[in-house]
Amino acid sequence: MIIGNKRIQELRESLRGRLFLPGEEDYDGARQVFNGMINKKPALIVRCAGVADVITAVRFARETDMRVAVRGGGHNVAGNAVCDDGLVIDLSEMKSVRVDPENRTARGGGGATWGDFDHETQAFGLATTGGIVPTTGIAGLTLGGGFGFLNRKYGLSCDNLLSADVVTADGRFLKASADENEDLFWGIRGGGGNFGVVTSLEYRVHPVGPVLGGEIVYPLDQAKEVLRFYRDWSTTAPDEVRADATLLSGPHGPALAIMVCYCGAIGEGERVLQPLRSFGSPMVDTVAPVPYATVQNLLTEVFRPGLLHYWKAGLFHSFSDEAIETIVDFFAGAVPAPFAAVAIEHLGGAVSRVGPQDTAFSHRGAQHSVLVLRMWQDPVETEENIDWGRRCYRAAAPFLEEGVYVNYLGDEGEARARAAYGINYERLVKLKNKYDPTNFFRLNQNIKPAPESPTPAFQTQS
Repeated sequence: MIIGNKRIQELRESLRGRLFLPGEEDYDGARQVFNGMINKKPALIVRCAGVADVITAVRFARETDMRVAVRGGGHNVAGNAVCDDGLVIDLSEMKSVRVDPENRTARGGGGATWGDFDHETQAFGLATTGGIVPTTGIAGLTLGGGFGFLNRKYGLSCDNLLSADVVTADGRFLKASADENEDLFWGIRGGGGNFGVVTSLEYRVHPVGPVLGGEIVYPLDQAKEVLRFYRDWSTTAPDEVRADATLLSGPHGPALAIMVCYCGAIGEGERVLQPLRSFGSPMVDTVAPVPYATVQNLLTEVFRPGLLHYWKAGLFHSFSDEAIETIVDFFAGAVPAPFAAVAIEHLGGAVSRVGPQDTAFSHRGAQHSVLVLRMWQDPVETEENIDWGRRCYRAAAPFLEEGVYVNYLGDEGEARARAAYGINYERLVKLKNKYDPTNFFRLNQNIKPAPESPTPAFQTQS
């Protein structure tokens, strides 16, 4: 559909925020996202100043039959925050965070990042489970579940969500909580961006003062024995600790790094971490009492925006000796140039004490996840780097569940999206039929409405 200049000008004048068109100043900057592999060129980018702009953009897209992408933090590796020839609803200016220290809640805008959120909540000695890279958006991470350093103590990000404001496919503004639109509240806690534009999120926050955090780094030739010890120790560790083990090829060569965060009493943390810190012969041990924000920023430089990324992920069903042997042998036998990694993330604890159907995020039983990452700068190297990532994942695949963490999915097809939603997929389809029966919000890990969708629960507004 060709949209006339008059219609575009009317849209521009109706916004409090800013409209970007191809060829205009700052357009190229506005279409860039975290993953440098993504080079999409939207027809329109609406950088919203508030909810009214979001509603305007949704209605404009419906009236003009434009495909829509929704950008929060823009951190999703699949690049779903932008689209070719469509309309991007950009929330990046909607990033205010308000903390209520007395009630221990905090509300952030749909464009806020975890860096924004932590900056405000830590002023009161509070935090909630958030992404381990500060540039990650709070909305995208939470809608997909939300792994983070506090997840074993306080659950996933979505487990701490108290309410959310949502603009639906017909431009309605709804509150989703345990008391209002409860079905929608269930769905946005793991169902991704399939049901609307989330313009603000209210969380439960917890006292989190200085933590015991840092890295323990081992030579690669110790990786197998350290990983066997790590597996047994981490599976029985108290909830206050999360420890992630990562095979990595960094600027100083290949190694095994274990990144830890203990969010309880420092003295007790020293005792809990002592067996891990004393095992083997680490080259580096930076673990010390530090502000929570320090741990949250350990990976900031590694995950700087603009690099090209390939990710492939899964959840262990068997973190066995055989799995460790196979993964380490592959990595050691095909170590690429920096930066490559196989990250084994620590789950369990409070994550596993929520029922698999209590929220849309269903993968509650996994004790560890695995994420194969490859990052590079030169587009000429894309094919060989993706090939390494795929081969590395294939080595790990026999030890993984069918399911996968939806926030780590790239462009991997419908079957993988179904696996990400797991046993909750059919219930999510029914929810999609109710709130988005035309699949208006489809640029995501998509849940398609059933062909026999019922009459929409809304009337399209012109």
